[in-house]
Amino acid sequence: QVQLVESGGGLVQPGGSLKLSCAASGTISSIYVMGWYRQAPGKQRELVATITTRATTNYADSVKGRFTISRNKGEGMMYLQMNNLKPEDSAVYYCSADDEHWGQGTQVTVSS
Repeated sequence: QVQLVESGGGLVQPGGSLKLSCAASGTISSIYVMGWYRQAPGKQRELVATITTRATTNYADSVKGRFTISRNKGEGMMYLQMNNLKPEDSAVYYCSADDEHWGQGTQVTVSS
C-alpha cells in the first residue's frame, strides 16, 4: 500500500510561483509513475504532469514552459514547481502514484 500527502498549496497572485510537494510512504519502491492532477470546481480532474522512475516527464499543454515536475525516488518525494501562475490554474491539486493511489489534495488559488 502507498500513502500520499500533498503540501505547498495556497493563495498567490497572477504571475507568482508556488512549489507543491508530495510525500509518499509505504511500498514506494514499486511505484513506476507519479503524477500531478488537478480539479477545478465543476470540471473533471485533469492531468498536469507525470514523471517515471527513469525521469521521463509529460506535461499538459496548458502548463508546458511554466511548470516543472521532479522526483526524489530515494526519499519518496515528488515536486511541482509552478511559475507564472494564471487564474485558470486555480484548482485542487492531487498527487498520484501509478494512477492507483491518491493524496487528499492541496488547494491552489491564483487571484489578485
